Amino acid sequence: MGVPRLVRTWKAYGKPQRSELYLRWSLYLMPLILMMVILLAVGSAAQQEQPRDAVRVSMVVGLATTLLAFRAFRTSLDHYLKRPSDHLRWLLLTGGVAIAGSWAVLLLGPTGGPEDTGPPFTAVVVSALAASAFGPASVGLSMRQACLTGIGARLLVVPATLLAGLGAPAAAGMLVGDLVAMAFIGLSCRGCAWLQGVVWELDAAREAQSRLAVAEERLRFSRDLHDVMGRNLTTIALKSELAVQLARRGRPEAADQMTEVQRIAQESQREVRDVIRGYRTADLHAEAIGARAVLRAADVRCEIDLGEDADQLPQPVQSVFGWVIREATTNVLRHSEAGHCAIRLRREDGRAVLELENDGVPAVPIPSQGSGTGLRGLRERLAAHDGELTVPEAGPGRFRMLATVPL
Repeated sequence: MGVPRLVRTWKAYGKPQRSELYLRWSLYLMPLILMMVILLAVGSAAQQEQPRDAVRVSMVVGLATTLLAFRAFRTSLDHYLKRPSDHLRWLLLTGGVAIAGSWAVLLLGPTGGPEDTGPPFTAVVVSALAASAFGPASVGLSMRQACLTGIGARLLVVPATLLAGLGAPAAAGMLVGDLVAMAFIGLSCRGCAWLQGVVWELDAAREAQSRLAVAEERLRFSRDLHDVMGRNLTTIALKSELAVQLARRGRPEAADQMTEVQRIAQESQREVRDVIRGYRTADLHAEAIGARAVLRAADVRCEIDLGEDADQLPQPVQSVFGWVIREATTNVLRHSEAGHCAIRLRREDGRAVLELENDGVPAVPIPSQGSGTGLRGLRERLAAHDGELTVPEAGPGRFRMLATVPL
């Protein structure tokens, strides 16, 4: 039950959520790997009969630093993505445990090893602790702050290295090696956080482009309506005022002016109906061009193939197919994360067939596949021309819709 639920949850996520989940666990994997390095070093030390206190402390400190690094990574990434978090507290706690654990491991551990076995295991443990604490800091702080903090924290461990009797050359070698490891870990973690920030910015830009496309269409309609009604309403106002003045003077021309007002009002009503009809009557070629422009604004590649017989279709069929394209474009923007969309028109067995297909469909029930208002309206429009709308299977992550009208 748990695995299918996780699979459904994963498929229900959008691309930015999936990317963030993947990158978060990539960050969480970093302290796990370092913990495995500590366990390998501790296991080797136990076989060589190293001090037991140092072995036990290394295991406890390594586990504590790993668990704290998980929380520090989580809060630091939230802070990097400009979400509320208490990352500073967890960064300080992780760094404090790593520094204190390094002191304990060095003071309790051996002073060195035989020349054929290299440095003592405590050097490996200290390096792993430093890298585990520096990884979250490179995400939650600026790079300058993280570098200064990491170098300062590592310098605090140098006195413990000297007190452990490892000598100045060994202490210097450990310091240089740890700084190199910290730099590699820090750049990797910072790169993951930067990549996730870019993904969210691109998603926000796509939503903004979609909203701008809708706003542009609203402005077009309002502009057309203003151009039609502005002049006529001004004329009606002037002639009505003139009729009032003539009526007060008892002039018979007042009736003529009101007759003219009535004529202009009826003409305005007809023009408004024409505007609305032109807006609500979808032209096939105009809707195809508009769909391509809107989808491109949302960063969706759109391929349109209306064929050579599109202009020969009856006007009602072109109109209803234009409505299908308009509704399908809306569904692509609202219910999918498509990167590609195809619109094809063909003749087949005496019927005109309009096929629309797109990718980026999440594996969860889509409103448009059920009894959505938009598709219900399209079915009614097609039914008026003895046509039908079907949604056949199109494979994982894809949506396919066929609108057919007999000729």
